[in-house]
Amino acid sequence: MSASHPFDNVPYPSVMVALPAYNEERSVGDVISVAKKYAHLVLVVNDSSKDNTAKAAEDAGALVITHETNQGYGGAALTIFKTAQKYQPDILILLDADGQHDPMDIPKFVAKIMEGYDVVIGSRYLEQKSQDMIPLYRKMGMRALDTATRTAAKNLETTDVLCGYRAFSKRAYSEIHHLDPTYHGCTDIIIQLSDLHMRFGEVSINVRYDLEDTSAKTPVGLGLNLLGGIIQTISIKRPLLFFGLPGFVIAVIGTVLSYQALVITAELGSWPPTLTLTAMMMLMMGMLLVITALILYSISALMRK
Repeated sequence: MSASHPFDNVPYPSVMVALPAYNEERSVGDVISVAKKYAHLVLVVNDSSKDNTAKAAEDAGALVITHETNQGYGGAALTIFKTAQKYQPDILILLDADGQHDPMDIPKFVAKIMEGYDVVIGSRYLEQKSQDMIPLYRKMGMRALDTATRTAAKNLETTDVLCGYRAFSKRAYSEIHHLDPTYHGCTDIIIQLSDLHMRFGEVSINVRYDLEDTSAKTPVGLGLNLLGGIIQTISIKRPLLFFGLPGFVIAVIGTVLSYQALVITAELGSWPPTLTLTAMMMLMMGMLLVITALILYSISALMRK
C-alpha cells in the first residue's frame, strides 16, 4: 500500500476513518487503536493542539495532518473532506477523538452505507438505553438545536442530526468543498448535503458523557455557538423563511393598523398619531424584510447555478 494511494489494493469497500482532534493526547491513541481494526486508513487532523496529540496519533499508527493555526471543527472537517477527495475511499467515517464515540460501532455505519445511503448519522435516540444516558439539560438543548437544523435542511427525517459520528459515501463527501470554519460547520455539512437530495440514514450508537474536558467550551457556550451558526445558515440559505415570512406578517399587521387609523380618522376627523406612526413603521419594516428576502433569495439561486 503506497503512501499516496492507500486504497489501491483494498477490496471493496475501502474505509477511511477520520478524527478532528484538539488537545486529545490522552484519548486519541486508544480511539485509533480500535478504529484500525475496521478501517484501511485512520486520519487525524491535529487542529493546532497545544499538547502531544500529533505524536500520540502517529505512535498509534494514524496519518496525521497538523494545522499551523486552530481552524475549529469546520476547518478540521474541511481538511478531512479534502483528504478523502484525494485518496478516494469508498466510505468516509467521522468520529470524535475524545473517546465519547465508540469505534466498535464503525461496522454499523459501513453496513448502512452499503445499503445505498449517502450519509449515515449516529443517533442517541433510537434506543431507550442510549436516551437514558444523556443528561436532561443536554437532551433538551440537543432537541432544540435539532429542530433548528431541520428548519434549515430539506427533507431531513433523522432523529439526531447534530451527532458528530457520521459516515459518508464517495458521492456525498465529494460534494463538500467549503465549510464554515467555526464549530457549526457540523450543521453546515448536513444542510449542504440535504440541499443536494442525498439519502440520509441513521444507526443507533452509545455516547459517553462521563468523560472530563471533552470540549473547550461549556455546554451552554457550545449550544449558543451552534444555534448562532444555524440561524446564520437559515438567514443565508432560507431567506424567504427567515426574512420573507416575518416581513409579510409584519406588513399585514401594518396594513390592518393603517385601515384602523383610516376608520378612526373618518369617525373623529383627525389622525390618531400613535396608531398611524406604528402602522407606518410596521409597513416599512415589513416591506424592507420582504425586499431583503427577495434579494438574498436571488443571490442564493445564482450561487447554486
